Amino acid sequence: MSIDIQQIKHRFGIIGNSPLLDHAIRTAVQVAPTDMSVLVIGESGVGKESFPKIIHQNSVRKHGPYIAVNCGAIPEGTIDSELFGHLKGSFTGAITDRKGYFQEASGGTIFLDEVGELPLATQARLLRVLETGEFIPVGASQTQKTDVRIVAATNVNLHEAVERGRFREDLLFRLNTVPIEVPPLRSRAKDIPLLFRLFASMSAERYNMPSLRLTPEATELLEAYRWPGNIRELRNFTDRISVLEEERLVTAEMVRKYLPKTPSADYHPALRASAATGGEGSSFANEREILYQILFDMKKDMAEMKSLVAGIMRGEVKIPSTSAHGEYTPGELHPSLTAAVLPREESFPSVPTIAEDYTHTEEITDTPERHVGPHHPRAEELEYEEQPLSLEDIERNVIIAALARHSGRRRPAAEDLKISERTLYRKIKEYGLDAE
Repeated sequence: MSIDIQQIKHRFGIIGNSPLLDHAIRTAVQVAPTDMSVLVIGESGVGKESFPKIIHQNSVRKHGPYIAVNCGAIPEGTIDSELFGHLKGSFTGAITDRKGYFQEASGGTIFLDEVGELPLATQARLLRVLETGEFIPVGASQTQKTDVRIVAATNVNLHEAVERGRFREDLLFRLNTVPIEVPPLRSRAKDIPLLFRLFASMSAERYNMPSLRLTPEATELLEAYRWPGNIRELRNFTDRISVLEEERLVTAEMVRKYLPKTPSADYHPALRASAATGGEGSSFANEREILYQILFDMKKDMAEMKSLVAGIMRGEVKIPSTSAHGEYTPGELHPSLTAAVLPREESFPSVPTIAEDYTHTEEITDTPERHVGPHHPRAEELEYEEQPLSLEDIERNVIIAALARHSGRRRPAAEDLKISERTLYRKIKEYGLDAE
């Protein structure tokens, strides 16, 4: 089957010449004539919503209905009613019978965006639709049939969600019959100038002003930036410059002025290297994984510090002593502390070390709280044993920190964590944070 990739791009408004993007489009066209379930994978803002349309319009169902459902935007208490319908009186507010999306889309295609946000009970009902085409409306006792093609999309790692017990493994296998991975913008950096020109011309037409142009230096900066928000972020960036800048030639200085300096890009070494190369080869799937890595690094540093202090208290590690002139003797320091000791210009009286002071038993009897030797009972209390930190503990701490940053406001906290507000509510309830 001959596939005209350029014609598909023109028809669905897809811009770019990346081989990764072309491969995703070709896969969508090849699977379209079948009735196989398709799972579109990609980060937020990469344009996943275009691929279900490509599949529908190139299938035998193209004359049937096409319904797109954002699973993350529907409250958990009403999502079953939205998807499968309900009968009159089945719950408070159900004043009439209502058809669900699966019944309305029969004979066509239904696109389930953010499918990873579905509750487990709804996942079980979706699995039955995939296997038998049957479903039961809320409040009903008899099954109904539907003939619908399901295309799902997600920006989360469903395999990790399965390991955490938040997504059904059997449902993942059914949805993931044919996976289509939409590449992030940083993986097709050469497409960024093309997209910038498109968005600049759209802004110019919308606001009746000349279009923006990029200098070579500005183009290099745009191609080197990570674009965590992908195409959506690039469009907002272009619109912002179009409106706020009078000069139509975009320079490197202007780009630096409007590109955000994210904490991860500024402070994490792995991400700094990723930004310098356009993000290719980065081991982080998203910002939350970067945050997890930073927390693990902090935990490791704290463990090393506590272990060092415990060693000092047990007498296994020497601490800095003073010479006759009141100066530290660097040779007596632990290697990790040597670099931290600076020469002193002032002189202080000689101070005995812990080991020396321990020999004065009469002082230990007088002030036992001030002397901790290698065999003292309190030395055992200072020994540090590293405790394992689970992903659930990390996630709970990250949510607490996000809520604290935003003074308890959940919507901005959810945006900061790159999750839906409904997911944040569920996690707050799961970890018992609503009572804190």
